[in-house]
Amino acid sequence: MCVTHTQRMIHPLDGSKPSQNHTAGPSHTPIAGVRRRRWMNSESFSASWCSALLAAGVVAQSSPRCDLLTNLLQNGCGKDFIEFPRSSVTVVEERPLSDKGSGGSTTTQMSPQRIQLNLRPDDSQIFRVQVRQVEDYPVDIYYLMDLSNSMKDDLRNIHNLGTKLASEMRKLTSNLRIGFGAFVDKPISPYMYISPPEAIRNPCYEIGEKCLPMFGYKHVLSLTDEVMRFNEEVKKQNVSRNRDAPEGGFDAIIQATVCDEKIGWRNDASHLLVFTTDAKTHIALDGRLAGIVQPNDARCHIDKDNFYSASTTLDYPSLGLMTEKLSQKNINLIFAVTDTVVGLYQNYSELIPGTTVGTLSRDSSNVLQLIVDAYGKIRSKVELEVRDLPEELSLSFNATCLNNEVIVGLKSCMGLKIGDTVSFSIEAKVRGCPQERQKSFTIKPVGFKDSLTVVVNFNCNCSCESQAEANSSFCSKGNGSLECGVCRCNPGRLGSHCECSEEEYNPSQQDNCSPQPGQPLCSQRGECICGQCVCHSSDFGKVTGKYCECDDFSCVRFKGQMCSGHGQCSCGDCLCDSDWTGDYCNCTTRTDTCMSSNGLVCSGHGTCICGKCDCTQPGSYGNTCEKCPTCPDACTIKKECVECKKYERGTLVEQQSCGRVCRDEIETVQELGDRGKDAVNCTYKDENDCVVRFQYYEDSSGKSVLYVIEEPECPKGPDVLVVLLSVTGAILLIGLAALLIWKLLVTIHDRREFARFEEEKARAKWDMGNNPLYKEATSTFTNITYRGNM
Repeated sequence: MCVTHTQRMIHPLDGSKPSQNHTAGPSHTPIAGVRRRRWMNSESFSASWCSALLAAGVVAQSSPRCDLLTNLLQNGCGKDFIEFPRSSVTVVEERPLSDKGSGGSTTTQMSPQRIQLNLRPDDSQIFRVQVRQVEDYPVDIYYLMDLSNSMKDDLRNIHNLGTKLASEMRKLTSNLRIGFGAFVDKPISPYMYISPPEAIRNPCYEIGEKCLPMFGYKHVLSLTDEVMRFNEEVKKQNVSRNRDAPEGGFDAIIQATVCDEKIGWRNDASHLLVFTTDAKTHIALDGRLAGIVQPNDARCHIDKDNFYSASTTLDYPSLGLMTEKLSQKNINLIFAVTDTVVGLYQNYSELIPGTTVGTLSRDSSNVLQLIVDAYGKIRSKVELEVRDLPEELSLSFNATCLNNEVIVGLKSCMGLKIGDTVSFSIEAKVRGCPQERQKSFTIKPVGFKDSLTVVVNFNCNCSCESQAEANSSFCSKGNGSLECGVCRCNPGRLGSHCECSEEEYNPSQQDNCSPQPGQPLCSQRGECICGQCVCHSSDFGKVTGKYCECDDFSCVRFKGQMCSGHGQCSCGDCLCDSDWTGDYCNCTTRTDTCMSSNGLVCSGHGTCICGKCDCTQPGSYGNTCEKCPTCPDACTIKKECVECKKYERGTLVEQQSCGRVCRDEIETVQELGDRGKDAVNCTYKDENDCVVRFQYYEDSSGKSVLYVIEEPECPKGPDVLVVLLSVTGAILLIGLAALLIWKLLVTIHDRREFARFEEEKARAKWDMGNNPLYKEATSTFTNITYRGNM
């Protein structure tokens, strides 16, 4: 393989730099100018080694031996001479998942149980595991209680806990065992009362009560299905009293964890360790207060009387030690503590996987409900943990939880019900070659006995190495051995064919080690030997190239990671992984992180740039631009984009912001098609009173297109002749109507006058003897000169 020979050979075979698209030497051969792929998963993009002899004319002198498989074939290397180790996954043991817990050794909650990975350097393989929380699985509950004096009332309230707990838990499992243990603190000063001597026998003498001598931890009752025995043993217990506030509960936890035989933990059962207290607890190094400096050894030290015998000689255990042992024994720890210290134990639980915390009432009256609730939480979550992972391996997880929802980057599922099955996709990638060519590690769900053993075989050798020819004539008449088509020179010999000796070394040959006269030899990162550059090794990575001008560690960094951790360095340039782009490979091309709840990228108010929303709609904000109190609807927003991009007018053109705000593609169509629920049909009137119809469509990748009808529907101008005739006709009709109305009114008036005349005529009465018009012929004269009286 390329890695093997690049590291082992004194020099490259031909000393030539591969073509611009390839790099010789590293264990991978990326393609320049193209986004980097996971090359090991495809033969066309996997590095291979050509072991053919140059002298045989099989490969060209200028062709690199380490290259892509397709390139080696094109350059004339026969298939029989190509070393191309393949990675693979082999399932060695795969028992089916069980449906119910049988209580025996046949219950299986994880599958497969053993696989074998064959990995070549820088390659990865994906395998899947399934986990199921089976129904009616056996449960072991060990109740570990603080019996300091402050817990006196709590002790009275759990006298019948066994009966009540069995009644509740049998709703979840038909196979339950419970046990009991107690703790106070280390029986040594300054943790206990030592003066007067009476205080040693009865620490409660000062308060006028009788209590037990102080003890560190005592095992009272092994796990049993006889719940009445639990009640009886609890009733026999009495409290003790310690001097300082913290208790020695962690000593009790570690002993209850590692003393399998004493406690009676079953292999095929869920293990619950219930820890109840109302006080803080001592941690590692607190033992120095009593002169105890020996670290806790995590071994069982319960004597024949069931007391912790090493309480005064071993320090308290550390959180790391407890976490390791709890994981090894598949024990779920339940902290049932009072509200005054619940915050402290919640911090502890974040450091100890598989741990839950519940708030205990002052008298422990709610401890039963706490245990049932905690068991429900434990059974509702599946979390994977990895043990003994080789440093050359890296793992990445994807979880498929409820409703087949894939959660990238997580190795846990929550909200499960008993009987649910979840799966995990795990990608294992190897970097480098360890001295041990086979290693193994374990993957297991937290709190489960089931586990998956993964055996990894590192394919770092080529089969052609086993066919090495010692003292080959090809290597300058026996001055080296022929391995995989190249010479491995004997001590004192140099050159691609071992043709040079150190004594015959000619400094003039150094001209071939510099690209141009006057430039440093081998880029000052190698030595010129027999006219060829032998690159120095580096702690940072590999130095390659004809003139040692390339490496895989000098690329730009982003947030402390080379190529942002999303690409590979190739001769100073970052070749990005799929879904990443940019000079730093720090810009993702994925748009799922920009998807809003309404199904649109950036809620239709912005564009997705490097996995984050750039809100372009004025007034919009939020991670997905979902908040926009003043935003109009999609049709109103995209109307401006149609105006500026198709007709080159409108507000955005005047503000010269069309290109920034409108990233949509414009496509002219004759009619709007049916593109499903992701399309919105819109209509508006432009400044010319024309009706413009368009369709806004956005696909799942966030690409948006505006389909616009080619010609808007504009209103037509009036017909002059029709208007003239209409007006003339209207005038004539109005005049004729006016005449008819006038004639009608005159006729009505005449008829009324005639009728009135006839009426008056009928009422008149004439005297036929006298002429009312006749006057007598009589005249009267007045003498104006007569002034006398008559």
